[in-house]
Amino acid sequence: MADAHSPFHDLNDYVAIPRMTGLRLSPDGSWLAATVQSLSPDKKKYLTSIWRIDPAGGPAARLTRSADGEGSPRFLPDGTLLFTSKRADPEAPDGDEGADEPALWRLPAHGGEASLVTSLPGGVAGVETAEDAPVLLLSGQALPGDAAEDEKRRQARKDAGVSAILHETLPVRYWDHDLGPDDPRLFAAEPDGKPAPRDLTPDAGRALFEQAAALSPDGSTVATGWWQWRDGVQAYSELVTLDVASGARTVVSDNDQFDYGDPVFAPDGERIACLRGEHETPERPGDTTMVLFPGGTDLLPGFDRWPSAPTWDPAGTAIYFTADDNGRRPVFALDLASGDVSRLTADDAHYTNLQIAPDGTALYALRDSIAEPPAPVRIDRASGEVARLQAPAAAPELPGRVTEVTATADDGHPLRGWLVLPDGATAERPAPLLLWVHGGPMSSWNGWQWRWNPWLAAARGYAVLLPDPALSTGYGLDFIARGYQGWGPRPYADIMAVTDAVEARDDIDGTRTGMMGGSYGGYMANWIAGHTDRFQAIVSHAGLWALDQMFGTTDEPQFWRREFGAPLPGNRKYADNTPHAHIEQITTPMLVIHGDRDYRVPVGEALRLWSDLKLHGKEAKFLYFPDENHWILKPGNVRAWYQTVFAFLAEHVLSEPWQRPALL
Repeated sequence: MADAHSPFHDLNDYVAIPRMTGLRLSPDGSWLAATVQSLSPDKKKYLTSIWRIDPAGGPAARLTRSADGEGSPRFLPDGTLLFTSKRADPEAPDGDEGADEPALWRLPAHGGEASLVTSLPGGVAGVETAEDAPVLLLSGQALPGDAAEDEKRRQARKDAGVSAILHETLPVRYWDHDLGPDDPRLFAAEPDGKPAPRDLTPDAGRALFEQAAALSPDGSTVATGWWQWRDGVQAYSELVTLDVASGARTVVSDNDQFDYGDPVFAPDGERIACLRGEHETPERPGDTTMVLFPGGTDLLPGFDRWPSAPTWDPAGTAIYFTADDNGRRPVFALDLASGDVSRLTADDAHYTNLQIAPDGTALYALRDSIAEPPAPVRIDRASGEVARLQAPAAAPELPGRVTEVTATADDGHPLRGWLVLPDGATAERPAPLLLWVHGGPMSSWNGWQWRWNPWLAAARGYAVLLPDPALSTGYGLDFIARGYQGWGPRPYADIMAVTDAVEARDDIDGTRTGMMGGSYGGYMANWIAGHTDRFQAIVSHAGLWALDQMFGTTDEPQFWRREFGAPLPGNRKYADNTPHAHIEQITTPMLVIHGDRDYRVPVGEALRLWSDLKLHGKEAKFLYFPDENHWILKPGNVRAWYQTVFAFLAEHVLSEPWQRPALL
């Protein structure tokens, strides 16, 4: 049981909890480089630093520290650590306060000071290394034309006062930022940074947008996804290889009905495993599998889960990967000789950042769950036993417990979810209930959440229900298909079935309930508001309101076109699934929340929802963030978000007087 001084009782303490975000194993397997986010000294942002994690279980140690932070750790074959940072170069002239864009740095394997390796005018976004050769692959942005002239062209635009961007294909924005006028490129570089990085993809345009690239063990070949556009709107991603010496590009995949990406080379340097995503059609959702080139063989026939993060074992005989599965994300092992897939981890956890020991006897990963934030672990390959390693911070004490709940849908499908219960919830003192619906919609409540943390609600006495309705991942393609093109009715029925089952518990007070959701969860909040009055309060964060409007303004309209088609007269898919058609039926008080820089669900959705609610005389409030996006990320705004949400819930669910947050 957590006391009243746990970090979940005080929002200042909560936002100060260090957050592990990445993991990378050194070539000799002697240590792990971990990225950790922590509050800046002024407490207005998060900074990332690199820590040393001991695979044997010794204490963690911080390696880097600067005013601008460090990220993207990678290793050279000799153990030298590479990372990106905007920190100032100590060898630069006095008065240099650091770079506007991140550069590439190195930290010697056997100790010493970090030194600058190289930079790019548009910044070094990331780096990949070869296992057996001192070759670097850099990713960065460059303006159209010769990358060698990039700095001059940038200065010319600045001097001329030009900020305009000319687009010829979609997308033009992504999540929270504009795309262009520069586009992603790949560069070959030497470990000492000399000569200057060499552009391997001068004709890439938008082809490398959000693509992952891999370098072969000998450093001679790059594998990457490569976007092609049919009409400037619809796109597909090829798998291509690039010759590092010449930059020559070869198309490896041969089917424009799939998207290929996230390639990884086998230890032999000849085979490439990658993910293959099938395009959605008006009739059915697309499926995802893992394939092997040459040949494009499906490695997971009959495996009704979506794989992610493939990682080869050192012998090249097995591939490890993760996949959402029944409210968890375990680690799986694929034996290439037999084709057998086995589940390696058996707990209720969510695994990311898989790293394989050089001898293949162990895996390292970040492990999290509904009840624990990400922490480094060692997984024994033979037994699947998981041992926690020492992290920069201990896991915070929780103000309650989590249990699994089940129900049956009206069409007979089994349903499940997680229920977070606060300390002290009993039949004598039942807890008020908050229903939270996840985003996606193709997602799952299967791991720790920093942005939507149920333990903050538990610390205030609420139980929190986290259901996985139709469209959720981890239950097979047919479970997703149940809600395909029917985002409202089918998931809504599933959610109500799980809610009914939970409200029947004697430790839940079904007369005091609230509902919350973000993104697709915000869509469902809006849908629920127009279809039931069972909740005392509804919070809609970044929610879709008018689907035809959303189609034309989101950063990824092609996603909508594949599933719903164009919003033309006669297309009932929009009319049958749009929440705004049910404005007259809304009776529940609503809190609408949105960030102005949200380009996935543009702020126009919230503005129209807010105005519709007020024009129809509905009780509502609007929490607006001018400088936030789809997610509320700045520590001060995070506190304001939770303060407002909990004040709104207290008023309507707990019948307490409204308490306006002091800084609002």
